[in-house]
Amino acid sequence: MAEKHVKPNVSHAQVTEMVKRLYRLTPSEIRPLPSYDDQNFYVAPIEGGEYVLKIMNSEDSKNPTLIEMQTYAMSFLHQNGLPAQTALSTATGQLMTEEEIDCGFGLQKYVVRLLTYLPGTTVAKVPVSPELLYEIGEVAAKMDQMLEKMEHPHLGTLQRGRFIWSLSNVTRLEEYFNVLDGDPLQEVVKSVISLYKTLVVPKYSSFRKCINHGDFNDLNILVQPDESGRYRVSGILDFGDMNSGYYIHELAITIMYMMIEHPKPIEVGGPILAGWESVLPLNEAERNCLYILVLSRFCQSFVLARHSVSLHPENEEYLMISSKKGIEILHHLWNLGKEEVERVWFESAAQFSGGK
Repeated sequence: MAEKHVKPNVSHAQVTEMVKRLYRLTPSEIRPLPSYDDQNFYVAPIEGGEYVLKIMNSEDSKNPTLIEMQTYAMSFLHQNGLPAQTALSTATGQLMTEEEIDCGFGLQKYVVRLLTYLPGTTVAKVPVSPELLYEIGEVAAKMDQMLEKMEHPHLGTLQRGRFIWSLSNVTRLEEYFNVLDGDPLQEVVKSVISLYKTLVVPKYSSFRKCINHGDFNDLNILVQPDESGRYRVSGILDFGDMNSGYYIHELAITIMYMMIEHPKPIEVGGPILAGWESVLPLNEAERNCLYILVLSRFCQSFVLARHSVSLHPENEEYLMISSKKGIEILHHLWNLGKEEVERVWFESAAQFSGGK
């Protein structure tokens, strides 16, 4: 983020005061949880239950209508059987409040919510089997199908036309090319964007529209072992990148992020695709663009991380974590080429589905 002092810096004492005042609950345990630019606390009140107090950064807090929409979407998925968090009402019946807090640089407004705490471990921390990848593909497709049925007066806020992380806006990466000057990867990124313009853009009229979670990555999916010890999806987190998009975008994003921590990245696509298509088979245009859209997401991740580093060099190590692995995978996929990668993905998806 360009602005300094955007991330809240609230103390334990302030958390206790807020939880008591807003929710009439008395915390017996409070501990910080990791977050990129918000502030999250695990809260266990004496009265029972487990929660996450989420204090949004001051920049995102300027758009409370969008946060209201995201909160509603989480609740809607939860009601329809998917493991999303729900927000607890305040004592006055609100699902979110705007709090004026001084975090050391003057009073600023932060949107505050108390969300249910979902048990489980992030996918990033467990060995990922083909069966789990199949389930992740299946859950991603079900989630987008459900979101498409959602009705709300503020649905329009998800039409985030200029949203830099939307796969509809891959060509906007050209605005940031200067951060790649002197880097050999610049040529690959330019080539991917060129393919995106010639092969993907003309096909948009054939893609099926929906609402995307937009960030279905290995830190936003929780899993727990079942009775037989097999990991199953137990939670879906972070709806901050929700936007009006296309089904094929969600699939491409899911495949890309699941590749990053996997010992054999190329093998990820098949099982996810099989799981996805058990719910929502792809049409020909979508199949034909999947490879380029996965590569486009790698390019977004890499270029935008580089851009963030140029603004916050002190955070370079954190910002470039997934990028380093992503660069290797992007090179590998690019060198293998579209036909070969598609052959691997589609053949293994067919075998996987045949064996189900």
